[in-house]
Amino acid sequence: MQHPTYTRAFILEDLPESQEWLTQALAQAFPGITVEVCASVGDARVHLAQCEAPQIALIDLGLPDGSGVVVIEEIKRCFPACLCVVASIFNDDAHVFPALRAGAMGYLLKDQPVQAIVAAMQGIAAGTPPISPAIARRMLAFFQPSTTEQLPELTERETEVLRFIAKGVTQAECARLLGLSPHTVPGYVKDIYRKLNVCSRAEAALLARDMGLV
Repeated sequence: MQHPTYTRAFILEDLPESQEWLTQALAQAFPGITVEVCASVGDARVHLAQCEAPQIALIDLGLPDGSGVVVIEEIKRCFPACLCVVASIFNDDAHVFPALRAGAMGYLLKDQPVQAIVAAMQGIAAGTPPISPAIARRMLAFFQPSTTEQLPELTERETEVLRFIAKGVTQAECARLLGLSPHTVPGYVKDIYRKLNVCSRAEAALLARDMGLV
C-alpha cells in the first residue's frame, strides 16, 4: 500500500509515556517523519505561531491548562491542510462532538495497542478515517432516532433546575433565581441525575438539549 508522504507531525500530549508511544506510532506508520511535541495548550499556541506547517497532528483533549479542542481550531485556521486526529481517553459526546466540530478528521482512543494506532494512521492512505470502533459506534448512535420520550418524567421544578444547569448556571445561582434554599438545589440535581441515568453536568446538558430545554 502506498502511504501518504507525511514528513512533519505535531503531537499535543502532556504525559511523557503517551508522548513516547504516539511518537513511536507515527514513526512506524510514516518512516522518517519528524515529530514535534508540546505538553500544554499555551506551549502549543506559541509553537504553532512559529513552526513550519505540520501535515498531521495528534491532539489530546485533557490538558493541564485547557482543552485540545482550541488547539484543533488554531491548527485548522493556520494550517487548513493539516490532518488533525484526536488521541484521547475520553469517548463521551461532550468530548467527541466538539472535537469533530472544531475540525478533527479522526478520533482514536488511547486504550488501543500501539499497532492499532499505527494501522489507523496507515489506513489514511486508503481513505479510511482514523476513528476507533467505539467512537464510530457513538457517532452512529448520535444520529439514531431520539429515545428521550422513554426517559422518566421530571417534575416541573426538576425541569426548571435542569434547564438552568444545562445553561452553565451554578447551583447557588440556580437557587437564587428560583427562590430556593442553596441546600435544596443539590437534592434536585441528584434526583435529576438518577432519573436520567447520568453522572455529570455535561451529560445532563446533552439530554436537556435533546429534550428541547435549551
